[in-house]
Amino acid sequence: MTQTNNAALILIDWQKGFSDLAYWGNRNNPAAEENSAKLLAHWRENGWPVIHVRHNSTTEGSRLHPNHPGHGFVDFAVPGDGEPVYGKDVNSAFIGTKLEEDLRASGINRIVLCGVSTDHCVNTSARMGGNLGFDVTIVGDACHTFDRSLPDGRVFAAELVHDVALASLNEEFAAVKMTRQVITG
Repeated sequence: MTQTNNAALILIDWQKGFSDLAYWGNRNNPAAEENSAKLLAHWRENGWPVIHVRHNSTTEGSRLHPNHPGHGFVDFAVPGDGEPVYGKDVNSAFIGTKLEEDLRASGINRIVLCGVSTDHCVNTSARMGGNLGFDVTIVGDACHTFDRSLPDGRVFAAELVHDVALASLNEEFAAVKMTRQVITG
């Protein structure tokens, strides 16, 4: 992937509240934060556009509610000067925000996504971005998710959920790449 300044890095929901594994359960990919930090450093070094998205839960007591300390960004993902922040209260970064409008106004047609969670907000944002005509890349090793369960009691491990989510997006709504591939082009 050749990087130019028309490719925006979009960090999705890198919020402190997702660190509470007693609340969320088991997760995969312990290197997701490190890989996302590498991507962020690379984008900043090159002066390319960086966008932050955070979930503004409407549920009192949620780890992601604006009144909860978990609403804040994790240390590596604190927005820098001039880096826009979009707040959402649904899964997609495009619904209820000016993200699409602002990307188009800036001439950005390529987006690179990383964040939490692979099968929820990253997935939904990638699908919608693809449907809106953006060239979407998901950095698989810079995302993570949690175990998921069905009402019948079956539990699906986070690693399986992560892999299936990426597989369902790859070559359909997005290109799935790894941090090294994105940074080295």
